[in-house]
Amino acid sequence: MVELHREKQSSSNGNCLSSFSKEEEAQLVKKIDTFVLPMLCLVFFFQYLDKQSLSYASVFGLIDDLSLHGSEYSWCSSIFYVGQLISEYPFIYLMSRLPLTRFVGITIIVWGGVCMCLAACQNFASFAAVRFLLGLSEGAVAPAFVTLTSVWYRKKEHALRVGVWVTMDGLAQVLGCLLMYGIGRSSTGPLAPWRTLFIICGALTSGFGALFIIVVPSSPKKAWFLTTREMEVLEARMARDRDAGDLTQFSTTQVKEALGDLRSWFMFIFGLLVTMQAPVMTFASLIIKNLNYDSFQTMLYNAPSGAVQILAIWVSIAGCYLLTDHRCFVVMVMAIPPLVGNLLLLKLPLSAEWALIVSSWLASCLPNVLAVLLSLSASNVKGNTKRPMVNAMFFIGYCAGCIAAPQLWKTSAAPRFFEGIVTAIVTWCLLLVALGVYWYLCRSENRKRDETQFTAPGIAYQDGEDITDIQDTHFRYSY
Repeated sequence: MVELHREKQSSSNGNCLSSFSKEEEAQLVKKIDTFVLPMLCLVFFFQYLDKQSLSYASVFGLIDDLSLHGSEYSWCSSIFYVGQLISEYPFIYLMSRLPLTRFVGITIIVWGGVCMCLAACQNFASFAAVRFLLGLSEGAVAPAFVTLTSVWYRKKEHALRVGVWVTMDGLAQVLGCLLMYGIGRSSTGPLAPWRTLFIICGALTSGFGALFIIVVPSSPKKAWFLTTREMEVLEARMARDRDAGDLTQFSTTQVKEALGDLRSWFMFIFGLLVTMQAPVMTFASLIIKNLNYDSFQTMLYNAPSGAVQILAIWVSIAGCYLLTDHRCFVVMVMAIPPLVGNLLLLKLPLSAEWALIVSSWLASCLPNVLAVLLSLSASNVKGNTKRPMVNAMFFIGYCAGCIAAPQLWKTSAAPRFFEGIVTAIVTWCLLLVALGVYWYLCRSENRKRDETQFTAPGIAYQDGEDITDIQDTHFRYSY
């Protein structure tokens, strides 16, 4: 006999949600993985490629062509995140009021157009202005993707799915280096290779933005690729995590709750600390080039960094599945390789060229940590307004770190970049401490709820009602 999952009767309305078999649920998840997940991966791939393109362009003449001096190259990196930081505030509201996929799709098309405009810049002022607009247009993507993951997938599925689309970071690193290598080798016209790179990246981004709007439904209830029965199964299985789905309403009460919730502020802290080491990924090309390698060798030697990142991501995902209830511990373990990489960059002699290159690969193992932290954000926050609010808090911290950190990495400090690398080492240590405190907060709250669930069962809410993780006493935090 086929085993059925049956939802418990709602104490508030007396209705029983639809029962469904394991086979039906597996088929449903397979369909979501077929249509939704690849689009998240493609868009995230191009977002990271756009970010990394600055690093590749610096090796192929951008700094000389735009006559960048002093900290101007660092500001070209920072100004992007100033725009992204500013965009987070209005996007908190818009993401809770508008159909999420349509809103995000439009921003993808816009950012692709802005990326192409980078090819027309002739000096620092124009390039910095367009980079600012690029960050402004990209601000919705990553927070929205965390929300979309929590809307389409159950909590136990978050780590794997977030890991899949964050894997695109490493893939973009590999393919981006090879793309820049190919453009550089084949470029014979008057257009500089780095300008060609921005045009290609921007055009592809806008094209996939249009495809994103067409393929990804505006909400699970309007999924064109699901049958009526599959929509019922989707609603029933998401109700097991007591999730209301993607609604179009804004709650000031949930905003206040997010600001008063200490766990929300830890998401901000995680976003800040995890990106204070990020410039090593942007400046890795300059580290390698300053070891007396030419532009083409630099691209080839930088490409394996992406493969190392992909390996680290999947080791982290495996850790999340083997240690289901200990994601914070997984992050602590996975923080060791980049911490060691930064220590080696600081201490190895410049004559140890290949050792320094490998150290830069280890120091760039950041996306795997980001993936697990994002999965915690997807799993531990409920509420149509609170969820994008907390996601935005994470990315506000992320942007703040990405604005401040590059200022410690000046081209004149190559190849050691002493201040930047020391900052990376310190912030990795601080992240380990913050994870320990977050683990304690979540574990303590779960124990408290376990002890009081029979003596103080709390308010009965209707299935599908827009409630937060604090209001829902049956909710348990992942840590």
